[in-house]
Amino acid sequence: MNAVQIRSAEQALSVGTWLIVCGAMLYSVLTVTPLMRAHTPDAWDWTAPILPIVVDAAVVIVVRLDSVLARLGGEGGRWPVVLRWMTGIMTLALNTADSALRKDLVGVAVHAVAPLLLIVTAETGLAYRRAITAAVAGLEERERAERRRREQEARQRAQEAEEAERRRADEEERRERERREFDAKLAREQREHEAALAREQAEREERRERAERGARERAEREREQQRLAREHREREAIERAERERQEAEEKAARERREREERAERERAALLAAGPANDKQPEGQARRTVAAAFAAGVPVRQAAELCGWSVGWVSTRYQELRDTNPAALEGASR
Repeated sequence: MNAVQIRSAEQALSVGTWLIVCGAMLYSVLTVTPLMRAHTPDAWDWTAPILPIVVDAAVVIVVRLDSVLARLGGEGGRWPVVLRWMTGIMTLALNTADSALRKDLVGVAVHAVAPLLLIVTAETGLAYRRAITAAVAGLEERERAERRRREQEARQRAQEAEEAERRRADEEERRERERREFDAKLAREQREHEAALAREQAEREERRERAERGARERAEREREQQRLAREHREREAIERAERERQEAEEKAARERREREERAERERAALLAAGPANDKQPEGQARRTVAAAFAAGVPVRQAAELCGWSVGWVSTRYQELRDTNPAALEGASR
């Protein structure tokens, strides 16, 4: 049997046992309660169901704990047996007492069915559970032995596979070592051949480099000569340009000094003319005012020199202050 079938059998045994226990308890309560009510004071009639319930509770404890101990394969000792038989006998006595007191043998037999069935079911269920537990333990032991055997076989197969793999790895390592040695030999020969080619190539490169270096040196000497000639020409051009620039600056300085001297003579002539009798033309008046401004002549004296009003001269002075270089240049012209 497999584990599913065993659990199904245990479930059927448990369900049947509890159906019998529940039926016997109900029947016992219904049978014993009138007996207890008849032998209890009227004021305490309500306590009549307590005794059958207490006895039946003990039956429930016995059945439940016996099933647990049987499933675990344990033994409770003498006291569980005493409790089991004591509750069974009490249930039997309480259920048959009323019929026995009336000397009703048929009633005794009828009321003894449920307690006797409960007692026998409890004992039989305990025996069944112990047998099932023993069978399950044997089955589990056989399964463990079978599992250990399979594990042993698996370990043996793994060891054989590992040994085969190790031999295969050794063979591959030997082949790989031979291949590496052969490759190393080929590589060594290839390196020697390449080294010879490299030496030849290096010699050719060295000859070529010497030739190129000679050509570069000749080209460098030619470029140096050209550079020196170019620098000589540039230096001559720079010197010539510097001489031309200096001559141009000297010429410009002479022209500037001449213009300044001419302007100074014109200003001196304008200022030496004295106060104007009549109002000078505007162009001449502007030159006179510019000359007076450049010489630092007061506004009123400049007005007397050009014959124009002080306000007009003040305005021209202000214009000359704003644009003095342009005004002086215009005045000099």
